[in-house]
This record gives sequence, structure tokens and C-alpha cells, in this order.
Amino acid sequence: MSLLKRIPLFVLRLLALGATVSATAIMITSRDTADVLSMKFEAKFSNSPTFKYFVIVNAIASGYTLILLFFPAKSSCGHFILVLDLIIALLLDSSISACLAIGQVGKKGNSHAGWLPICGQVPKFCDHITGALISGFVAAIIYFLILLYSLHNLMNLFTISQD
Repeated sequence: MSLLKRIPLFVLRLLALGATVSATAIMITSRDTADVLSMKFEAKFSNSPTFKYFVIVNAIASGYTLILLFFPAKSSCGHFILVLDLIIALLLDSSISACLAIGQVGKKGNSHAGWLPICGQVPKFCDHITGALISGFVAAIIYFLILLYSLHNLMNLFTISQD
């Protein structure tokens, strides 16, 4: 791939790295305490398997993106990288979807199941979760753009070689 075609991909990967690292850091630092009937409760990301999944997926995406930033330009495994990009994008989407569902229950509750909203008692925790989800959503969008750009380059490569 020529240098001019690699620059936008490098910038997109750099942006994706920033978004996934910040999503991970924000989620890990989400913590708040509440006093309910003179009992102290602590809300933190590690209380929910969904939030743990979000952190693990964003950490994997961060590591993968960091490795690809230093990957040689003249590599012959472009198709394999494209497949891995697709897997990372799908993992990011699934973790965000799961966290949005849990976040909605935390914010609004579920009267049918008898679950009360908790964001009134631990607003700092909910604000951190919201920030992490926004950053994760930005990372997912950037990975979608990376996929589109890579597929566009791959299609151009096939049309040039057929001429």
C-alpha cells in the first residue's frame, strides 16, 4: 500500500486507539458510593459482568490497534488484518450494546421486573459510565470507517490487477 493510502488509515487507527484507551480508563475509574438506610453501598464497574466485558473488549482493541500502528507497510497479510478489523468492530459493537442495555436499566429501572433506577443514588458512577459508552461508541464508528477504507482499497486493488 502506498504512503498516501496509509496516512488516513494511520490517523484513523490513532483515533481509534485514543477512543478505546479512554473508554477503558473512564470505565475502570467509575466508582461512587451511596448511603441507603445508613448502609453504605459502592457502585463500581467490576460489579457487573457486562461492564467487565466492555473493559476487556476495549483493552483488546487498544492492544490490537497499538500493534498495528507499528506493523510494516509492505506486509502481505492485508486480508488477515481486514478480518481482524471486522472482528474487533463486531466485539466493540456487542460490548456497547450490552452496556447500553444495562445502563438503561440503571438509569430508568424496570417496573415490570421490580428493578429500581440507581443513577439517582450514584450519579458520579452513571456519568462515568455514560462517558465511557460515548468514547466506546466513537471507537466503534472509527473502526467502521477503517473497515470501509480498507474494503475500498481492497476493491481498488482487485480492479487494478484485472486490467
